[in-house]
Amino acid sequence: MRLFPAALERLTEQFAKLPGIGGKTAQRLAFYLLSMSETEAQEFADAILEAKKSVHLCPCCRNLTDKELCPICDDETRDHSTICVVADPKDVIAMERAREFHGVYHVLHGVISPLNHIGPDDICIRELLERIGRGEVREVIMATNPDTEGEATAMYISRLLRPMEVRVTRLAYGIPVGSQLEYADEVTLLRALEGRKDIS
Repeated sequence: MRLFPAALERLTEQFAKLPGIGGKTAQRLAFYLLSMSETEAQEFADAILEAKKSVHLCPCCRNLTDKELCPICDDETRDHSTICVVADPKDVIAMERAREFHGVYHVLHGVISPLNHIGPDDICIRELLERIGRGEVREVIMATNPDTEGEATAMYISRLLRPMEVRVTRLAYGIPVGSQLEYADEVTLLRALEGRKDIS
């Protein structure tokens, strides 16, 4: 016996397809949407359709934009000779929050993950090589996550870039600020030791 109307069940199923949304959360979102006024619901639906229609990938860095170029690529004051390579658009936001990086970005839209059937051709590596091949780039900073897939992707790209006479660096990582040594794992401690710097 069906407990809820078919339309409500379909709506719940659509919410459940979103990443990080389980069955109960999907059901709560569906019920909340039904409690909205028709005007609010229409605005919600219009916002989804408008974003889907207007947001596209920047032809240069593959970040999300609704203009011809994203604001970072279009900014002539940025250092276009330094590219920071990240896995996802949300990583650009994280880097920009620090307000310390003044170069440009390249978004891969994923990392190499054989277990998930994601190979080098499934992410935006070819576009990165084309950018660097134009000869204007001096340094590429690999800023993929320090996990197995992020490390494998960084190593793969750095091998491809070796013949192109461009400096390839990796973000330093180690002990987070505010944490305690006793809680750090061996790999984190090793990376912290490898990335140590002089105290000035």
